[in-house]
Amino acid sequence: MSENREGNRAARERLAQQRERDKARERRRRTLIVSAAVVGVLALAAVAGLIAANAGDDDSGGNGAGPAVAPSGATGKDALTIPVGAADAPSTLTIWEDFRCPVCAQFENAFRDTIAELADSGRIKVEYHLATIIDGNLGGDGSLRAANAAACAQDVGKFPAYHDILYSNQPAESDDAFGRNSKLIELAGKVEGLDTPGFRSCVESGKHDSWVTKSDTAFRNGGFQGTPTALLNGVSIFPKKGDEQISAANLKKWVAEANKGKKPGTATPAPSGS
Repeated sequence: MSENREGNRAARERLAQQRERDKARERRRRTLIVSAAVVGVLALAAVAGLIAANAGDDDSGGNGAGPAVAPSGATGKDALTIPVGAADAPSTLTIWEDFRCPVCAQFENAFRDTIAELADSGRIKVEYHLATIIDGNLGGDGSLRAANAAACAQDVGKFPAYHDILYSNQPAESDDAFGRNSKLIELAGKVEGLDTPGFRSCVESGKHDSWVTKSDTAFRNGGFQGTPTALLNGVSIFPKKGDEQISAANLKKWVAEANKGKKPGTATPAPSGS
């Protein structure tokens, strides 16, 4: 009887061991299946990432609206800069702006006359870059539409005047009034000679939309903190330079310090044609 009990116990142990081996094999099989699935997902993600990266390398501006058409007279890398003032001015003021950005309007309305005085006297050239971050933050497309319209104004040499009109008539940040082409064309009537069939066609067709999107991408990839961004010879001056807050007097002083011993520029480009 004792031998039978020992035999039964040994049989049960062998059966239990076999079940554990079977469970282990099943776990390995499932692990292999899951691993294969994960590898497949990662492979698909890699392909999708490659497709997205390649799509971002073309000149479409990233919005699928066709190739980026730069406005007349645009300069710099990828022609994303709208220049104002003497090309040979000793200092450069670089400004990144969004036409829906209320702080940009405050900046422009506070320093417009000072910047114009410095540019007109050949002490600085201004390089404008356009962004559309408010559209992304609040929805709508007023930043894009206004930037396209400003690029259309640049085509006929009237960017500075129209740029100022847009900021002087900026709606509330939450009001996407600039998303209506009719509003942008209405404001063009405040700039002598701008409201023409050619300008209207440019605005309504979104001729420079892809260029604006490309400019916005450059802004987002540039490591900037927000709009407005203002750089004097590559050094940030807004809201302050070093320990000094920006003001009209300080802006003039900083330019004078940067230009010490240098002659003002005189090579102001002629207005662009249509």
